[in-house]
Amino acid sequence: MLGLMKQISKAELFLGFLTIGLLGFGGVAPWVRHVIVEERRWFSDKEFAEVLGVGQILPGPNTVNAAVIIGDHFQGPIGVLLCLLGMMAMPLVIVTALAAVYYRFASIPELGAATSGSRPWPTSSLPWVSRLSPCSTGRWCR
Repeated sequence: MLGLMKQISKAELFLGFLTIGLLGFGGVAPWVRHVIVEERRWFSDKEFAEVLGVGQILPGPNTVNAAVIIGDHFQGPIGVLLCLLGMMAMPLVIVTALAAVYYRFASIPELGAATSGSRPWPTSSLPWVSRLSPCSTGRWCR
């Protein structure tokens, strides 16, 4: 599947996926390709498409699966851990920091008023979504 084995250090793997996690907060797929193919040149377009294709048929997020495959390809099980840690570290730090800021300022009435409008939406949308599902119309769930 993959061509010649390049020498990619553990630090390069971690920093590459740390970059992906930071740039792609909320959606990493385009950034994975950019960093791996264009910026770092670890894989060609064809090789990356093969890795992503395998990642898409495995259960779980395709970019996380690709990180596992890439980490294993270059550094084995340690590479897998480094790629996953690198990809997940920055989003975890950002979400934790936002939660800490929200917790610190949640008692300010203006902030509560600004965020209160978003609370009921998920709950109120569930009955509407369930009415639109194929099972509720009796088309697919027999």
